[in-house]
Amino acid sequence: MSATPEFHRLLMRKFIRRTTVSLLFVGAILFGAAGTLNWPEAWIYLALAAAMSFGGGFWLARRDPALLSERLGSLIQPEQKGWDKVLMVVMLALWTGWIILMGLDAGRYHWSEIPLALQGAGLALIYLGAYLVWLTLKANSYAAPVVKIQKARGHVVVTSGPYARIRHPMYAGALLFIAGVPLLLGSWWGLAAGVGLVLIIAMRAVFEEQTLAAELEGYADYAARVRYRLVPYLW
Repeated sequence: MSATPEFHRLLMRKFIRRTTVSLLFVGAILFGAAGTLNWPEAWIYLALAAAMSFGGGFWLARRDPALLSERLGSLIQPEQKGWDKVLMVVMLALWTGWIILMGLDAGRYHWSEIPLALQGAGLALIYLGAYLVWLTLKANSYAAPVVKIQKARGHVVVTSGPYARIRHPMYAGALLFIAGVPLLLGSWWGLAAGVGLVLIIAMRAVFEEQTLAAELEGYADYAARVRYRLVPYLW
């Protein structure tokens, strides 16, 4: 993909617009469900999300603009596998409901009471998840948001960085995020409901591997060498 000044300008405009809209959307859901803006933990979470999103995006624009452009693509794409389109719709619905539930729990009705130490642990899990995602993007220039074989970009198997230990490090980072956010926000119900998201991610990992093994040269051999999908020594 051409890295002309015009390309970078359009890419950054799209990135800033998409990221800003996403953050406003999440904020509207959280505070709308909470029924109040007086929720410090939610402001901390949004500040973290903004820092990680903008920081990661600007870094990726310098290091791998083609990957940033790929990750800014639609969650539903023509070349995407049909089963992945279904899973993405289900995941988006579950994620939205998850955010609403945490707003109702921790922000409006206060069903949960999480100790400050565990909220701090949640913050640490979010950082660890973001770091793992960063390592993944650093190692894998083909880390698209949808499941597809990127033939036009010369898609090959990536075995370096976190891929040397687990086959789906970005999903592993998402698991840390799913555990950390409800702890930080103070919602036991959010932590419990996160199991649904984890199951969808695990299902997607299995289906994705079937696609990669069948269509991406060398992936079956890589999967045989690297034993674990998401969690070392567990699965």
